[in-house]
Amino acid sequence: MRYAQGGGLNAEGQQAREWIRFEAGERFARGEKNVVIAKDLRVSARSVERWRRVWRAGGMDALASSGPAKMPAVSDERFAELERELALGPAEHGWADQRWTLGRIRALIWRKFELDCSSAAVWRLLHRHGWSWQSPARRALERDEDAVGLWKREVWPHVE
Repeated sequence: MRYAQGGGLNAEGQQAREWIRFEAGERFARGEKNVVIAKDLRVSARSVERWRRVWRAGGMDALASSGPAKMPAVSDERFAELERELALGPAEHGWADQRWTLGRIRALIWRKFELDCSSAAVWRLLHRHGWSWQSPARRALERDEDAVGLWKREVWPHVE
């Protein structure tokens, strides 16, 4: 099952999913069929089959949530610190141009927290905190914004 915004379940969602598993466990004890349980609880039959196997092996306790699949390697506090470093810019950290790449952010995480993670994990971390891929608009250093504004007001209407 895919979840909104590419993330997993939050605490309320985990609790709701756990309640569904417990409801299925009570129905297993009553001898109901997997297909009926799946239809009533609006889940897949394969999930119900998996839950039944777990229930047979460990009872109702085995249906309890085990928490998030994996804790994020970079906590929210550390990410706030990482954001401050990212705001300084790549040049401040020794790179020649002003582009942050996943590889550079990965290297920064290693330098700052001595934490090695893949480029995909860096992307997921950034995406989870609301960052998105952006391509900077290239503008000439010599560009005169006042002259451009004047040209748009004075010349462009006559060209159209």
